[in-house]
Amino acid sequence: MKKVATVVTVAVLALGLAACNKNNADNNAANETAVENSASADVNAATNDSVNAADNALNAVQNDAAATQNAADNAQEAVKNATENK
Repeated sequence: MKKVATVVTVAVLALGLAACNKNNADNNAANETAVENSASADVNAATNDSVNAADNALNAVQNDAAATQNAADNAQEAVKNATENK
């Protein structure tokens, strides 16, 4: 009976130790996934930053063009007014 108890005890301890062992394949896969997710987030952030910068630059050009058009219109009105008010 003692032999059976010893065998059972050894088996239980062996299973307990096996359950505590790291699974390096799982850990490596999790680490690679974390790296890929981080890289993906960085790429998305960089893409968003460049798109926002391009949008801002385009808006600035459009605003400058509108201001130039307004200045030209005002100059034409000034010439017209000066001609009419002689």
